[in-house]
Amino acid sequence: MTISMYQASIPAFLQTLAGLSNILDKAEKFCTAKKIDPTVLVNARLAPDMFALARQIQIACDFAKGAGARLAGIDVPSYEDNEKTIAELKARIAKTVDFVKGLKPAQIDGSEERDITLKIAGNPVTFKGQFYLVNFAIPNFYFHLTAAYAILRHNGVELSKGDFLGLTLGR
Repeated sequence: MTISMYQASIPAFLQTLAGLSNILDKAEKFCTAKKIDPTVLVNARLAPDMFALARQIQIACDFAKGAGARLAGIDVPSYEDNEKTIAELKARIAKTVDFVKGLKPAQIDGSEERDITLKIAGNPVTFKGQFYLVNFAIPNFYFHLTAAYAILRHNGVELSKGDFLGLTLGR
């Protein structure tokens, strides 16, 4: 049995983006309980040379919508990177989910050999669709998702692996 390009991407993006939104709900509750200004978490980072939480979430959303659009052969929607609150980050996730949900299997399946060209460090780089998805888009999506999770966990928000995966895992 083979797995299609759609099956390998869109359901995982949707599941983990839902988890990310739920993680932000927990972060908001944490801030309320601890009387912490939520912008402290939005601007938190693991190391001085790493992106802050807001940027990690923006990039994770960009990889989900970008991968889906590129594999479907349509224009990638452009979002401003101006979120400064948890509510605004949740709205960006919701907007990304709405876009990704709109992609149909017929648009993405068969894109394994499609040329995907994007600029990396200002230079055009071309990938074949399957290589782009498996070796570039998915790893980058999860990298930034993991960084967002780690920033919140490092700052004391109680999170589990199930939260990260977007699963309830018996809860």
